[in-house]
Amino acid sequence: MPTPPSPNLRDFAADLKARRDSATFGLQLKQSAQQFTDDLMAVLFPHFCQEPYFTAGEIEAKLALLERDLKQMIGPLLKPDSASVYEIGRAFTASLPSIHAELLLDAEAINAGDPAAESLDEVILAYPGFMAIAIHRLAHALYRLYVPIFPRLLSEYAHQLTGIDIHPGATIGSSFAIDHGTGIVIGESSVIGNNVKLYQGVTLGALSVKKSLARSKRHPTIEDNVVIYAQAVILGGDTVVGHHSVIGGNVWLTHSVPAHSVVQHEAESSVRPKDADGGDDIYFI
Repeated sequence: MPTPPSPNLRDFAADLKARRDSATFGLQLKQSAQQFTDDLMAVLFPHFCQEPYFTAGEIEAKLALLERDLKQMIGPLLKPDSASVYEIGRAFTASLPSIHAELLLDAEAINAGDPAAESLDEVILAYPGFMAIAIHRLAHALYRLYVPIFPRLLSEYAHQLTGIDIHPGATIGSSFAIDHGTGIVIGESSVIGNNVKLYQGVTLGALSVKKSLARSKRHPTIEDNVVIYAQAVILGGDTVVGHHSVIGGNVWLTHSVPAHSVVQHEAESSVRPKDADGGDDIYFI
């Protein structure tokens, strides 16, 4: 005969069941959010579509189905004082034409700024920076509609796909370009202007992670036409990088810089010839 479960295990199972019953979100919410993202990207860009749409009516019908799915997923998440799920669904769908137009500008900015890019199609299909920006703009639209949890699921899906971590609360202007992108972190209250370009490993972060500062401006402001090179770290809600500035690689910046600045990290490197006998041993002290 099977051994009966111990009393502790029985109590634990009962506790888990009670927690499941009290959960405010539906089953498989994370997987559903990812599928919603994939399906919406496939409608916005044929590059990701696994089925052809022959008429505009078919595309319209798919968008209506996606709006229905969105309402079903976010309904249990909404707070009592939120707008209705109907209003949020309609507002999000209404924002898609402007989001699509912004994404085309982003793709053009990436293509124009990368000599290795051969076409907009290549950027849309193959560049992780474009995918991260695309999902962010969708997540940000939901964030602005005060939908809890769901926008973060979208941003974390983008993080999983691309290695680029953009909080859905970050405000990003038009023609945003990410080159390479791996390891980029953009915090919740970051504000990024138009025609900004970031390279891999850039962090736009906070100086403090105190929970009491959750509703404050904790992350920097990057004005228009700024380039930030690899591994630069810019911290603080009061930090403003003035327009048309260049932030060099490996810079650590916690204060504002005026427009048209060039900020660079000074590091010493030594170069010596190889030994005459051809040896090239390197000694670290």
